[in-house]
Amino acid sequence: MLKVTPTRLPEVLVLEPRVFGDERGFFMESYNQAAFERATGLNPGFVQDNHSRSAHAVLRGLHYQIRQPQGKLVRVTSGRVFDVAVDLRRSSPRLGQWVGMELGEENKRQLWIPPGFAHGFVVLSASADFLYKTTDYYAPEFERTLAWNDPQVGVEWPLDQLQVAPVLSGKDSAATPWDSAEFFD
Repeated sequence: MLKVTPTRLPEVLVLEPRVFGDERGFFMESYNQAAFERATGLNPGFVQDNHSRSAHAVLRGLHYQIRQPQGKLVRVTSGRVFDVAVDLRRSSPRLGQWVGMELGEENKRQLWIPPGFAHGFVVLSASADFLYKTTDYYAPEFERTLAWNDPQVGVEWPLDQLQVAPVLSGKDSAATPWDSAEFFD
């Protein structure tokens, strides 16, 4: 059974798979299309699986594709991250609002981030393996990056847990501020 809980941005969902564990370890279905559809009412049609490994304090995001927008089902199989989704839909009463939560190997939570949202995370552990399914293919020509620290969005990253400055890529360091960002209709 898959437990699904809406966040304060109701289109962003927390998924908690049933985990069977004992002294030998554990087993869980990380994804079952029929169970996902039953529990969420969604049929996202995933087309690509991705896996990234990041070191402590690496902050990736906030990324989105303005065309070929991607819905993402994200999880962490090793380590811990603080994961964030920001609503970028002009038509949404929650435009510019964000939700964030810890995902990790211990809590085994997954997060469904629908198309129309920017996404990012920061690694809280020594490293983290981050796996995600997408509903459309990666299209670098349409990729955009919203500044992770834009004060108008005001994401409350748990930077005090890092004890160092976040580590950013060149792309993330040069991200677009809210006032210049492209939004979805």
